Amino acid sequence: MKRILAKAGIALGSVALATTGALITAAPANAAWSDCPAGALCAYLGVNGAGDPGVVYNDNANLLQYNKFNNAESLYNHGNNCNVRLYSGLNYTGSSYVLARGYLNGSLANTVWWHNVASNDWCV
Repeated sequence: MKRILAKAGIALGSVALATTGALITAAPANAAWSDCPAGALCAYLGVNGAGDPGVVYNDNANLLQYNKFNNAESLYNHGNNCNVRLYSGLNYTGSSYVLARGYLNGSLANTVWWHNVASNDWCV
């Protein structure tokens, strides 16, 4: 009986190892935060910068016209020398917060900006 249990344990351990290995090697590649060009505010359709960034420069009264800001799940401020204020409303209205230069927001979940980064204002 012990011999059968030992063989079963080895078999289960092999299956678990094979499954774990498959998950590790099959994980999708994430775009790096560094894919956001210098001087830009970047929005991603996935949390933690997953996917290719949507890129804007300067102040924008209507970011909802851009799919990646309209559906943003994470953001990165790769500005050259400024913080950026983000708004939940068009034309710099609604709730706002400042994303400091060089900082990222890995997830907008449970905020008013989840799928709704509506406008931005640089150098605040």
